[in-house]
Amino acid sequence: MSLSNKTALVTGSTSGIGLGIAKALAQQGANLVMNGFGDVQAAMQEVAALGGRVEHHPADLTRPSDIADLMRYASDRFGGVDVLVNNAGIQHVAPLEAFRAEHWDAILAVNLSATFHTTRLALPAMRAANWGRIINIASVHALVASVNKAAYVAAKHGIVGLTKATALETATSGITCNAICPGWVRTPLALKQVQDRAQALGIDEQEATRLCLGEKEPSMQFTTTQDIGQLALFFCSPAASNVRGVAWAMDGGWTAQ
Repeated sequence: MSLSNKTALVTGSTSGIGLGIAKALAQQGANLVMNGFGDVQAAMQEVAALGGRVEHHPADLTRPSDIADLMRYASDRFGGVDVLVNNAGIQHVAPLEAFRAEHWDAILAVNLSATFHTTRLALPAMRAANWGRIINIASVHALVASVNKAAYVAAKHGIVGLTKATALETATSGITCNAICPGWVRTPLALKQVQDRAQALGIDEQEATRLCLGEKEPSMQFTTTQDIGQLALFFCSPAASNVRGVAWAMDGGWTAQ
């Protein structure tokens, strides 16, 4: 499969899952529009080393006007977006009665509303080309809930609903829309949780990893960002041309229980 002459926009792509997906797409020749914060230059260099042109836009995804600027930027640089990966997300943990309204609003804005805005703005050019791939990074929490994560769970469940609605509205076209629902993923954020558990319990990181995974994930292993990147590539491939509206669990058996 080649994605040469295709342009991919990946939100939240300067680290973690988004960076892994951006690298997988770049390896297949796609031009990349990256978005996110942190060490932007280092992330761009990693992706550029794999092929294709790379650009970055620092849109704040809580702001619809910034999202519109991001989509215009992609159009100006590359003529439009062929592969849209809605990956950016934020998290806050608190009991429901203590969950601050501003945290709820921010999580819904980044994790759900931003996906609506990028999708509605990407669809006209995809329809004109009669080809497009929309890949929404949801979560195992799009399928099941956990305590103290009300906003995140609500937003990710919403992502699955939006994915299905988008898939139905594009069902007779060359555009597909699907969601990936990871469980534990080996990212710096997840590894920090393991380190925090080890420190709190006075145990080594191997035992802390076993405890963290054992609570939810029967496989007892992390999914990697490379794994998710390869699944994103499958969704872009001809083999997935009639895979539409799925919420694909990549969770080591978490939701099989």
